[in-house]
Amino acid sequence: MNTESVAVVELETPAPVSPQPSRRLVYRHTLPIRIMHWINVIALSLMLFSGLQIFNAHPSLYWGNRSDKGKELLTLDAHQDSAGNLVGTTRIGSLEFTTTGVLGVSKGSDGTPEVRGFPSWLTVPGAGWLAMGRRWHFFFAWVFVLNGLCYVGYSLARRHLQRDLWPTRSDWRGIGHSILDHIRFKHPHGEEALRYNILQRLAYLIVIFVFGVGIVLMGLAMSPRMDAVLSPLVEAVGGRQSARTIHFIIAWAFVAFVLIHLFEVLISGVFNQLRGMITGYYKVDAGKGHTSDPDETISAEERSHD
Repeated sequence: MNTESVAVVELETPAPVSPQPSRRLVYRHTLPIRIMHWINVIALSLMLFSGLQIFNAHPSLYWGNRSDKGKELLTLDAHQDSAGNLVGTTRIGSLEFTTTGVLGVSKGSDGTPEVRGFPSWLTVPGAGWLAMGRRWHFFFAWVFVLNGLCYVGYSLARRHLQRDLWPTRSDWRGIGHSILDHIRFKHPHGEEALRYNILQRLAYLIVIFVFGVGIVLMGLAMSPRMDAVLSPLVEAVGGRQSARTIHFIIAWAFVAFVLIHLFEVLISGVFNQLRGMITGYYKVDAGKGHTSDPDETISAEERSHD
């Protein structure tokens, strides 16, 4: 197992009346990981917003190679009611919901209702600008791909993937306990907080190697320039429309992961988590087992998350 030297910075605290657990800053995330993390934040955000712009050109999903009317799996539509007002609807299979104001019909730039799959505030670079939306989407897709390759290469070279993300037998044995801790919103503290638990490891591996690889392959399978080269893949998933549907589902799976990730950051100490991903330093309590004085400068060998 590889270890890395980490700097531990003394926090200035008043002399305690009674012994208290030592608090220290641990260098947790290296500079390359932090840079690649924030590149991903930008790339994924703009891929989502530009992807919704592209989807608005034909806001329906199908399965197979054809997009036959009446066979939509999902469609964002609009119609006029008896009073002549636009009504937005979302139909999933045979189920239909009124979603005026958000999906199907939303306010345009002048404040009047207009027929749009997703609202304009969720799309870039501009309402109805399909060609530029495609350019934005493809540009940031390649940023995402290259950044992902750099991350995997760096993680393998530094053994971050093997050391910090790949589950051990001990992790698998503790999966039930980890699930209960998450249900109760119980988070580790001190030294234990420096190590990913089994659910975190599985989530990151799925996001990287299932969502990440899957959304790129489905994007390529949709492309008219690539479907001839990737025809076995297109046939394996059921056709180009199937690839588009899978691409859409994975995109929203990414959104779900990000929302859960942000929620966990908020409830586990947003300032400490942000400091760790911006500066690299993360504050921990040494715990009862630490024998150093609370005001002592500490140096130690810690495993970094890279």
